[in-house]
Amino acid sequence: MLRIGIIGSGFIAGVVAGATQETQKAIISAVSSRVKNKAEEFARSYGIENVFDHWQDMILSDKIDAVYVATPTHVREEICIAAANAGKHVFAEKPFHSHQSLMNIINAVRENNVAFMDATHFTHNPRTEHIKKSMKDEIGELKLIRSTFYYPCDDKNNIRFDPSKEPLGSVGDLAWYNMRAIVEFLGTDAKLAKIAAFSEKDAETGVIVRASGAMIFEDGKMSSFDFGFDAGVMTMDLDLLGSKGLIRMDDFVLDWHSGLDVSDGHYGLGYLLRKDLDEPDNWKQVALKSDTPQKISMIENFASLAKEPDGNAAASSIQRSLKTQKLVDALFDACNSE
Repeated sequence: MLRIGIIGSGFIAGVVAGATQETQKAIISAVSSRVKNKAEEFARSYGIENVFDHWQDMILSDKIDAVYVATPTHVREEICIAAANAGKHVFAEKPFHSHQSLMNIINAVRENNVAFMDATHFTHNPRTEHIKKSMKDEIGELKLIRSTFYYPCDDKNNIRFDPSKEPLGSVGDLAWYNMRAIVEFLGTDAKLAKIAAFSEKDAETGVIVRASGAMIFEDGKMSSFDFGFDAGVMTMDLDLLGSKGLIRMDDFVLDWHSGLDVSDGHYGLGYLLRKDLDEPDNWKQVALKSDTPQKISMIENFASLAKEPDGNAAASSIQRSLKTQKLVDALFDACNSE
């Protein structure tokens, strides 16, 4: 069983800790946080045996085999590299400060022959893999990826509005998922030819709070996307438009079936398939079965990578992370050059 030490004790760390309790392939054996009483409270909540005052001590201990880095973006590179150099497998929240920052982490991971994976939940949903395998038969050649991810957040005390800690703003926090959808369904070989973006920045902090844009790739495929903090609703829409039809989801980030902690499982897992001039009565709802929520599959897949850090699965995971961050960087630059 893979022993994971968590660095950080915020909301997302709790999601992963809770998910790890539901698998036999990994265990949270330690936690560290810059505020000791928060780490102790976190440990009590999730039955974690070891609490460390400093993450440096935890990564050097023999109590863990891997780290989950759930810290703000600005310190992520330092911690991930130190963990890799200590021989610990690295499971990290995203985004990263830049493509170069992530490349520095990857170099350390490779030099120390440890596993690396970013914490993008939907890539581990069986629906994602099913669509990737069946997409060409169902909708023909993929022409356009259209995605929207809005998450309401207007609390200026939230870390999302602190550019010293989260320098990419909503581009890193939300558009990471828009960009990851491109990577998952177009592949890591898609070469960006042109990008355009329009953004709105918070008047007080300068943080990008929302943006819309489009990309075209060298093979002619396109993507359009919208994301932001300043709408009064959460939207997670993804359309895959092909030469013979359309696949549509309204929950591509966190599926309604089990992706959200408030889900009770009564929503089905699947997607909508449309073709030709079919009216709504003829649209097909494709139902899929999944007994394991994507957040649990994510933990289990990381545990598998830790067994073969130099395997094909680990290499594929790294390439998808790097490509996603590269697109995020291009989008961030476009938002700041308009």
